[in-house]
Amino acid sequence: MSDEPTHDEGAAVREALRPPTDAIDLARAAAVEEAATDAGPDEAAAAVGEHLGGAAEDDAYTHFFAATRPGYRGWRWAVTLGWAGEGEPVTVSEVVMLPGHDALVAPTWVPWQERVRPGDLGVGDLLPAPADDERLVPGYVASDDPAVEEVAVEIGLGRTRVLSRFGRTEAAERWHEGPHGPSAAMARSAPGVCGTCGFFVQLAGSLRGSFGVCANEFAPGDGAVVAVGYGCGAHSDVVVEQGSPVQVAAVVFDDGVDLETISRAAEDTAPEDTVSEDTPAEDAVSEDTADDAAGGAVAGGADDSAEPEPADS
Repeated sequence: MSDEPTHDEGAAVREALRPPTDAIDLARAAAVEEAATDAGPDEAAAAVGEHLGGAAEDDAYTHFFAATRPGYRGWRWAVTLGWAGEGEPVTVSEVVMLPGHDALVAPTWVPWQERVRPGDLGVGDLLPAPADDERLVPGYVASDDPAVEEVAVEIGLGRTRVLSRFGRTEAAERWHEGPHGPSAAMARSAPGVCGTCGFFVQLAGSLRGSFGVCANEFAPGDGAVVAVGYGCGAHSDVVVEQGSPVQVAAVVFDDGVDLETISRAAEDTAPEDTVSEDTPAEDAVSEDTADDAAGGAVAGGADDSAEPEPADS
């Protein structure tokens, strides 16, 4: 039978080596002393909060205290004590701060080559491809692209590394879902697709059936890889219907105008000196002539010195 203690026996041994209760004060004092190095002696005591419990670790025991300083929410002071047994002094082995399950911590570290995103490369920057980049394969390995293999055989040379099947598939998916793919807003409102446009230049190799390059300087995809199903308003077959250059105003109808009507009773109450529409034209002229004559008589009476004009013979 092995002399190694079982799990239960090991737990019992660790519990037997647990420091006495008064060792909590020793652990707190060690935490306060450590906090004083950053917070200063005046704030060190307040930086160590309540006792949160402890845990046995092999031949040591660790006490936990809440960290109360701003910015350390969820962190704990961990003070590890060592004790050889009854009659032996308790010693401080280590004082550290550890994050709890709800502590505010920095995000997981990511290697720099994995942090680079599309569009980050600037003028003068260098971005070497990893040696194990699965998008590339050695040039002497069959590239699975007939166009590449045909050129390599023809000239007797080849590039050091070429695109692998995975690399081409990944690029095709990215281009298809990108801003120059068939699902873009520009493509959905276009009068035609790039596959039927005269400015569309097909790619060589296995991607020629799905992608090409736009050669229209007025198109939004000029000089970029565009999908066959992409399109824009600069399609080579676009025809604009010619209309009149003169803007014709829309016809306005007055059907909605409200007209005010006057009743016959209102006409009967009109002033007497108003010429009625029913009065003959001759009567109206006679009244005007009489008024003119009366006016002349008054004028003549006012000027007695004026000689009368001779009557017509």
